Amino acid sequence: MGLSDVPFESLSHDLKCNLTEYYKVDDMHDQDQLTRAMGYFTHRYGKLHHLDSHNEYWLETEARLRTDFNIPGINMDQIYNVKKKSEMKRIFHQANLNPARGRVCKTEQEVRDFIKEVGFPVIAKPDNGVGAAATFKLEGEDCINVFLRGKPNTDYILEEFVTGQIVSYDGLVDQNGELIFSSSLRYNKGVMDAVNENSDIYYYCVREIEPFLENAGKAILKAFDVRGRFFHFEFFLKDNAVVPLEVNMRPPGGLTLDMFNFIFDFDCYDAWAQMQVHGISKPLSERKYFVIYVGRKDHIPYALDHNEAVDKHKDLIVHHERIDSIFAPAIGNYGYMLRHEKLEPLIEAAESIQKRA
Repeated sequence: MGLSDVPFESLSHDLKCNLTEYYKVDDMHDQDQLTRAMGYFTHRYGKLHHLDSHNEYWLETEARLRTDFNIPGINMDQIYNVKKKSEMKRIFHQANLNPARGRVCKTEQEVRDFIKEVGFPVIAKPDNGVGAAATFKLEGEDCINVFLRGKPNTDYILEEFVTGQIVSYDGLVDQNGELIFSSSLRYNKGVMDAVNENSDIYYYCVREIEPFLENAGKAILKAFDVRGRFFHFEFFLKDNAVVPLEVNMRPPGGLTLDMFNFIFDFDCYDAWAQMQVHGISKPLSERKYFVIYVGRKDHIPYALDHNEAVDKHKDLIVHHERIDSIFAPAIGNYGYMLRHEKLEPLIEAAESIQKRA
């Protein structure tokens, strides 16, 4: 069953063909309307066994509805463990991991006290926030007032600035918390930098994950008791060790789920559905290919136009499409996916596709 606030006619053909029934509400933020929709589904089809949006923005809405209708999964007792970065740090410590020092700072004095403790620069971001939106980098005294005047009216957590490569640990676990597959993303630059600079980005999935990263990822899965869902954990990789950054109890964004399909030559959507509906989970361990995502932004003049880029790299490109505008500031207006058994040809192709005119 589908529940949303858009007309049925506007849904994709594939989605319409796979829905038994669709319920439209006027406003997805109206809890009364959502409760009535869920009540309708329950009255017509019986107890609901699963609820998911695969979208970080709706995690709290999901949790509230799961709690109200007694649906397994993250409920209101657990939601702030996976939404608030301050709570994430507490659980990282319980898992014997060492996150960057951080603190929720509500006043100018608290901001200055934390900076005095860790030194410049520091990163300030919403304690309960999504992605790199409304994130500040404080590099000196003049940045403090800019941050305090410019930040939204919400709690912010300040973190010491950690240098290192940003990497992820992603995948899918079954309803017993057992790993079905895992992957790891590597970026040519930070997503926050791509947003703030309005620049392009590429990132790729590796074929082999470092054992210490795999171990840290599994420790987090256990500490947060993740079951029956996709996950996306972020780390700093530094000196053969990892510093946990944050957890996201949803799939990585953009076209990354499709990248997983091309890594393993399988259908991760079907694997998720079989696990949820039938309890079937088949672990996958062999990553057959490196897969890279290459984004381009409309305002950047590139040496190759789209047709030239596709023709030049047609032996590597497995998919390309226009990117939804909500993802464009981070990963570009247009995206290309390429795969190969070796990484070097993919990096060369990415740099060619993003070469400036």
